[in-house]
Amino acid sequence: MKPPATLSEAEAAAELARLAAEIIRHDRLYHTQDAPEITDADYDALIRRNREIEALFPDLVRADSPSRRVGAAVAEGFTKARHGVPMLSLDNAFGPEDFAEFCRRIRRFLGLGEERLAFVGEPKIDGLSINLLYEEGRFLRGATRGDGMEGEDVTANLKTLASLPLRLKGAAPGRIEIRGEVFVEKAAFLAFNEAEVAAGRRSFANPRNFAAGSLRQLDHRITAQRPLKLFAYAMGAATEAPAATHWEWLERLQAWGFAVNPLSERLADEHAAAAFQAGIAARRADLAYDIDGVVYKLDRLDWQARLGFVGRAPRWAIAWKFPAEQATTKLLRIEIQVGRTGALTPRAVMEPVNVGGVVVQHATLHNEDEIARKDVREGDTVVLQRAGDVIPQIVAAVPEARPADSRPYSFPVTCPACGSHAVRPEGEVVRRCTGGLICPAQAVERLRHFVARNTMDIDGLGEERILQLQAAGLLQTPADIFRLPEHAPVIAALEGWGETSAANLMRAIGARVAPPLDRFIFALGIRRIGEANAKLLARHYHALETWRERMLAARIIGSEAREELGSIQGIGPTIATELVDFFDEPRNLAALDDLSRYVTPVPVSLAEAGDSPFAGKVLVFTGSLETMTRQEAEARAEALGAKVTKSVSKKTDFVVVGADAGSKAAKAAELGVIVLSEAEWRLKAGFG
Repeated sequence: MKPPATLSEAEAAAELARLAAEIIRHDRLYHTQDAPEITDADYDALIRRNREIEALFPDLVRADSPSRRVGAAVAEGFTKARHGVPMLSLDNAFGPEDFAEFCRRIRRFLGLGEERLAFVGEPKIDGLSINLLYEEGRFLRGATRGDGMEGEDVTANLKTLASLPLRLKGAAPGRIEIRGEVFVEKAAFLAFNEAEVAAGRRSFANPRNFAAGSLRQLDHRITAQRPLKLFAYAMGAATEAPAATHWEWLERLQAWGFAVNPLSERLADEHAAAAFQAGIAARRADLAYDIDGVVYKLDRLDWQARLGFVGRAPRWAIAWKFPAEQATTKLLRIEIQVGRTGALTPRAVMEPVNVGGVVVQHATLHNEDEIARKDVREGDTVVLQRAGDVIPQIVAAVPEARPADSRPYSFPVTCPACGSHAVRPEGEVVRRCTGGLICPAQAVERLRHFVARNTMDIDGLGEERILQLQAAGLLQTPADIFRLPEHAPVIAALEGWGETSAANLMRAIGARVAPPLDRFIFALGIRRIGEANAKLLARHYHALETWRERMLAARIIGSEAREELGSIQGIGPTIATELVDFFDEPRNLAALDDLSRYVTPVPVSLAEAGDSPFAGKVLVFTGSLETMTRQEAEARAEALGAKVTKSVSKKTDFVVVGADAGSKAAKAAELGVIVLSEAEWRLKAGFG
C-alpha cells in the first residue's frame, strides 16, 4: 500500500471510495448487527488512512466520507427515536503527537494563543452508547446511538437497569438528554458465558457484544436477567445549561443519582494527559471492566459549543487508544467476496485463536496490493493484532514458519460469482467484476441496497426473497419491484409465500412510490454517492427533474451546470465525475426513466433547511475574519441551513467579506451578488 503522499489524484480518489465502502460495511456490522469482523485497531487504521488521504487531497473529500459518518441504521424490530442533538463518534489519537495535534487544532479554530486548555480524562469503556431523555426530572425514553441522528427505542429494557435513575434527585432542567454507556463487568460476563455453555446455548464473543445484545432484546424480561451497568458522561439537548464545565457536569450527574466513572479526572492542562494516559494503562488489566483507551474532553462547555463538530466527530474531544495486542495462527485460505459495485474483497480464514481473551477466525485483507505488500500466503503462520474486542487484522506473515511448497497468492482475474473478467482500472487499488447486471452478486446487492432501510425502506424483500423472485423471472431491476403487484397471484403461489405475505409486500411497495428525494438518489447506487452527499444533492437541486436536467447539462466541461456541481461544498471533482459518468450512460438514463414511471420522489422544500435568513441560501466567505476563524464561520453558516461553496457564481446569494477579500468580492460586485461585512453577517445570523 502506497504512502498517502505518493498517491496520484486518481489513486487517492479510488482509495477513498474503497475506504468509504469498507468502513460503511464495518459500521453496519458493528453498530446494527453486533457482529464485527475486524478489530478496533483495523477499523482505526482504515479511518486514519482515510483522514490522511483527505488531508492531502481536500478537493476529493466525499460528503459521505467516513470522517462525516456516525454509527449505522436502526436495526429491524425496534421503533425509531430521534435524538435532540446528534450523538457523535470520536476521532482517535494513538500517541502523544496525535494528542498534541488535536490541541493545536483547537487553538487554531478558536484563535487562541497560549491560554491553558483544561481537559477531563475518562476511561473509554467499550459498551453500547445510549441517550436518555428526562422531562421534569422523570425518565421518559431511552435510545441507542443508531446512525447518530436516530436510534432504537429501548426504553423498556433500560428501565430494568438498577443503575439508571427513573427520577432525578433535586432540581433539573425541564427537558434534558443524558448520554452514557451500558456495559458488563468482566467477571459477570465470564460467569454468564459459563452458564450458557453449560446449558448448551451459544456464548457471547466478548463483553461489548454481550452488552449490546442484552440491551437490544425485543423482550425486556431477557434484559432484566442480564448483569448490565451504566456510566453516564455526556449531555445532549437541554432546555437550560446545568453546568459551565464538563467536570461540573459530571458532579451534577452524580447528584442526580447517576454513576460516573470514578477514575475520571480533571486535568489542569494538555500536558497532564500523557501522565494520566500512562496511569490508566498501568491499571487497565486490573479494572473490573474492559477499556480500550481514554477519552479527553475540553472542560469549558462554552468552548465546546463554539468548536462544534466536523463530520462524524466533535472538535473538542478525542479518544486516545491503547496499543494493540498480538497473537499468531495459521492462515487456512483466502476467500474473495463480491460487493454491490463489483469490488472483489479478499478475506482471510484462519485457525481460531485467542487474542486478548477473544477467539477470532476471520480478518479482511483489504485488496490485492495489501496481500502482495505483506506477502501473505495460504498456509502461512501470521501475526494478528487486536486493539479492541473484535476480529484482528493480519500484521505480517512469519517467513521462517512458511511451508516449503508455498507459493505467492495469485489474485483472481475472473469473478468468483459469475466468471466474468475482473479488471483493475489504472490508478485504482480495487479489482472489479465487469459482469454488471448479469453478475448475481452485484444484482442481488444492488436490489438489497435499493430496498434497504436507509434507502427506499421496502419491507419484505430480504436477500432470500430477492433471489427467489429473480429465479421466478420477476425481478431483475429496481423498476421491476414496482411491477411486482402485476404478478401478485403468481408470488402468492410461490413456496413460503401465501396471499397474506404477498399482500403485505404489495402494500409495502405501494407505500414507497413517493420517497424523499435524497433516499431515492442514494438508492440508485451511483458510485461514491452515499447518504450524506445524496442529501447534499437533493438539498441543492430540490427536485428529481431539476437534478436530472442539470446533471445532463453538466456533462459539458466548462458549462455553468458543471461549475455549479463543482461548487457544492462536499462534492469534489471525483464525485462530480462519477455523477456525470452515470448520466452519460444511456442505460442508466433508461433505468432512471423506467423507475420514474412508478416513483415520484418528493421535492425538497427550502423551508426544511431551517427558518434562518440563510436557510437554503448559497454563501461564500472570503478574506480574513476578525471575530472567528473562516472554518468556524462556515460551520455556523451550515448549521443555519446555508450552502457554503468555494466560488462565486450567479447561484451565489451572499458573499461575506473580511480583510483582503480579493477577487471573489470583485466578482460578487460584477454579478450583483449581495456582499455582507463580517459585522453584517453576524447580525443577520443572530450572533450579535
